[in-house]
Amino acid sequence: MTTDTPPKRYHHGSLPEALLAAAETVLLRDGIPGLGLRAIAREAGVSHTAPKHHFGDTTGLVSELAAVGFRRLTEAMRSAAPETADVRERRNAIARAYVHFAHDNAAMFGLMFRNEMIDMRRPALHESAREAMRVMAAIIGGRPETSGETPVSLGDTEAVRMTAAWGYVHGLAILLIDQRLGGILQVTPGFASPIDLVDATLRDARFGFEAGEAPEQKP
Repeated sequence: MTTDTPPKRYHHGSLPEALLAAAETVLLRDGIPGLGLRAIAREAGVSHTAPKHHFGDTTGLVSELAAVGFRRLTEAMRSAAPETADVRERRNAIARAYVHFAHDNAAMFGLMFRNEMIDMRRPALHESAREAMRVMAAIIGGRPETSGETPVSLGDTEAVRMTAAWGYVHGLAILLIDQRLGGILQVTPGFASPIDLVDATLRDARFGFEAGEAPEQKP
C-alpha cells in the first residue's frame, strides 16, 4: 500500500520563492487552468492564505511566475548568441534559442503570453519582458544591446524589422507547441521531428531585412 507524500514545509524567509516553485509544479502538472491560490498553497504545504499575503491575488502570483519565464528566456537568448559571432549568426542563434525555449517549456511559454491571466503592469513582469525585448532588439535587429537601465528606442525601419522577425519566430514556436507540423512531416521524409524541421527553416530564414540592408523596391 502506498501512502501520500507529506507536504513540504518551508522556512518563512524563502516562502515567496517556494510558492513560485509550487506554482510552476502546478502549471506543469495541471496546466494553466489549475493555477489557483489554494492549489499552489497545497502544493507548497502552507496555509491557503500565504499566497495572498505575499502576492495579493492569483494574478499577482501568476504574473511573478511569468516574470520568471521571461528571465529564463532572456538568459537562453543571451547564452545562445556569442559576442564574437557575426550579426546573421547571432540573429539565427537567438531565433533558435527562442523557439527551443518555447518547445522545451511549452506550459511556461504559454503562460507568458496569456494576457487574461497576467498583468503586464506588475513591476517584475514589466521589467523582465522589457529585458527580453532589449535582447531581441539588439540581436534580431542587428544593433548593440543596451544596458538594463537604458530604454529601447527603435527607428521606424528597425521597428518593422523587429516586428517581422518576432512574428516569424513566435509563429514557428506556436506551430511547434500546438503540434501543427505533423502533416508536413508525413510527406517530407527528410526530417526526423518537428523541431528538426523548424531548425532547418530558421537556417534559411531572413528576419525582416538584413541589418543595414534597404528594402527591395517593387517595380
